[in-house]
Amino acid sequence: MEGGGLRAVGSHCSLSEMDDLDLTRALDKPRLKIERKRSFDERSMSELSTGYSRHDGIHDSPRGRSVLDTPLSSARNSFEPHPMMAEAWEALRRSMVFFRGQPVGTLAAVDNTTDEVLNYDQVFVRDFVPSALAFLMNGEPDIVKHFLLKTLQLQGWEKRVDRFKLGEGVMPASFKVLHDPIRETDNIVADFGESAIGRVAPVDSGFWWIILLRAYTKSTGDLTLSETPECQKGMKLILSLCLAEGFDTFPTLLCADGCSMIDRRMGVYGYPIEIQALFFMALRSALSMLKPDGDGRECIERIVKRLHALSFHMRNYFWLDHQNLNDIYRFKTEEYSHTAVNKFNVMPDSIPEWVFDFMPLRGGYFVGNVGPAHMDFRWFALGNCVSILSSLATPDQSMAIMDLLEHRWAELVGEMPLKICYPCLEGHEWRIVTGCDPKNTRWSYHNGGSWPVLLWQLTAACIKTGRPQIARRAVDLIESRLHRDCWPEYYDGKLGRYVGKQARKYQTWSIAGYLVAKMLLEDPSHIGMISLEEDKLMKPVIKRSASWPQL
Repeated sequence: MEGGGLRAVGSHCSLSEMDDLDLTRALDKPRLKIERKRSFDERSMSELSTGYSRHDGIHDSPRGRSVLDTPLSSARNSFEPHPMMAEAWEALRRSMVFFRGQPVGTLAAVDNTTDEVLNYDQVFVRDFVPSALAFLMNGEPDIVKHFLLKTLQLQGWEKRVDRFKLGEGVMPASFKVLHDPIRETDNIVADFGESAIGRVAPVDSGFWWIILLRAYTKSTGDLTLSETPECQKGMKLILSLCLAEGFDTFPTLLCADGCSMIDRRMGVYGYPIEIQALFFMALRSALSMLKPDGDGRECIERIVKRLHALSFHMRNYFWLDHQNLNDIYRFKTEEYSHTAVNKFNVMPDSIPEWVFDFMPLRGGYFVGNVGPAHMDFRWFALGNCVSILSSLATPDQSMAIMDLLEHRWAELVGEMPLKICYPCLEGHEWRIVTGCDPKNTRWSYHNGGSWPVLLWQLTAACIKTGRPQIARRAVDLIESRLHRDCWPEYYDGKLGRYVGKQARKYQTWSIAGYLVAKMLLEDPSHIGMISLEEDKLMKPVIKRSASWPQL
């Protein structure tokens, strides 16, 4: 996370010059208290595709603040909370950003040990997600609501990079609040990719926004926000960018390098697992909130069809276990027919040596990328964890991912959770793939670095699969180092033993990720806001031919 200065988008307008009344009107609406019914998660998408009922089961569980700002998660438990919790909450509150007196997000980092700010003084959409979840779990939803509304306003801005206009549905990567103490005014400027490394638009921002909107709705029971015409339009605009028909022959999304958490060149262009998993989760989240009136009905129908195709594609072609690896190793190439076994023409000689020793007899994972004559065998933590949370992974696949984590704990977790990817790129491969990136050297940053923020996703996945002991083991590692090291952004080294060479201290999502993980373990019922149960009827209705090895 770094880059040049931030400027207003092509229209050169700021939020101070915009009419806030339409969207902020939703802030004054009373919350609805609704009766608990059968949830979307308990019903099938086939049912939804015909009935289009969507609001069942949004939990009515608004929580108030506890006395003297004591985190509610700690107050509800009889055992003594870890001393790190109090400091983490203090640090998280110090990072809060205000716009016209209202909290609208958290800074990426509040590192007073350096004068080099770069863009860490901004509110990033993806970075705010763990902060938002922490506030929701602690009964403080207002900051999340304000954030959702402000970023929705930014989506409506005209977005240009040089002379090219971006799609209407693109969400910002980040925004910054500028305070004018003389005029006593606040302005917001946003970055839609024109200031980012490589000038790449953030594909994941829109997905995270939809996922967070569902989390807010599930946590508070407040349907008024997601039902507003503005939120309904915002979801449709995001999804229209992804569901448009074109030259694609796969249901997966074609993406450029640097369009997600891995925001630098790391060889993830094509169909990266992180984007596909977030895409799947955003589609399912939107399906539970979209209203079936007007063009909403058509959007719902397109979502249902895409979900069926995407789940089939990912579960079959991206999944790798011992048997599939052996099958790929024995592939024939240059097959031309509908009965081809090696459908993507993957060359067996392209299988890296490390994966044969890495793959246990029990366990498996979704590979990093699959495309024409290309399979990226690297493990990516975020994509696999989100696959579990969204139920993109089947129950058996989810358990296999957990088995792999236990079998390969030293490689994937080491001394500091969690490796963003494994293994690292080095030598000639590093020079070619990263372009000799001095920040992504071996076992550093996005090239095999260890990121504490991934703890919350790991913990959520562990709870969903009934393996909380794995999460507790990871939390113990975090509590032995993170506070002492001043909450760094990432760690370097094969075991994650060293604070990253360019890591910021007091990185907000490292702090928030720890808080979310702790609150999930203390009160596993929180998992409902960030987890989707498997749709029993999402399995393909047609049997596969001999076009890919059977699972």
